[in-house]
Amino acid sequence: MTDPSTLVFDLDGTISDNSVGIVRSINYALTAFGYPDVAEGAVAQFIGPPLDSVFSHITLSDSPDRIRDLVLKFRERYSDVGYAENTLYTGIPEVLQYLSSRGIQMGLCTGKRADFAERILTMFDLRDHFSFVRGGNLGVQKEGQLRDLLAERAIEARSIMIGDRAVDITAARSNGLRSVGVLWGHGSKQELEDAAPDHVVEVPHQLKDLV
Repeated sequence: MTDPSTLVFDLDGTISDNSVGIVRSINYALTAFGYPDVAEGAVAQFIGPPLDSVFSHITLSDSPDRIRDLVLKFRERYSDVGYAENTLYTGIPEVLQYLSSRGIQMGLCTGKRADFAERILTMFDLRDHFSFVRGGNLGVQKEGQLRDLLAERAIEARSIMIGDRAVDITAARSNGLRSVGVLWGHGSKQELEDAAPDHVVEVPHQLKDLV
């Protein structure tokens, strides 16, 4: 896993725990359209996949208009207070500082909108560590985000994707990239093992070993 050209980080479940803001914003949207709330303890399964897929799964709706409206309602609350209902994982700031000090290029690739990701990184004073922030939108999958980054030459084939969910690992593999699964996030150990990343780390400081 040595000599990566770029380390591409996921955000939720990898750098910070935004589960409170996400579940409250999901329930805000569901309530607005008459759906029952989801339990806070069940939120982990909804962090990582794109929002349109999440709402399709929860509501069983196949209406593109309804799903779009739910996503917009989610973002209404998330952009106001939800993004700030967020905590950094212990050790992450020190790891990012260490990697920056070694001259390692880092970027962010997240399923959430790029402007939300920018606000979160800025709130935690981490934005300067990242050379790019790539976010998702309706219908945009992480696999496609990485493909675009490669096409734009923002990253190279020696890059490594780092994330806590199977979607991060499969997106990397589909683009010929290596991947690292992290066990402190929202994905289970079994989920990551099934996705078969190139490496798995249990605590943030082990990410230093990648360089």
